[in-house]
Amino acid sequence: MTLEDMIARRDALLAARWRGVRTVEIEGRRITYATDAEMAAALADLERRIADGSAGSRRRIVRVRASKGL
Repeated sequence: MTLEDMIARRDALLAARWRGVRTVEIEGRRITYATDAEMAAALADLERRIADGSAGSRRRIVRVRASKGL
C-alpha cells in the first residue's frame, strides 16, 4: 500500500466517522466497523503507518542519562 493510498483511506475513514457512519467504501470494498473504538483503532494504525512512511525507514532514538554528580 502506498503512502497516497493510506492517506486516502484515512481521509475516507475520518469523513465517515465525523458523519456518524460506521460503513466506509474504499476502492469498491465496503468495510463496516462495529464500534467507534474500532474505527479509532483503525485511524490510529493508519496514522502510525503514514508517519512511518513519511519519515522513511530511519528512526531516531533518544536516550537520556542523568546523574546527581556524586
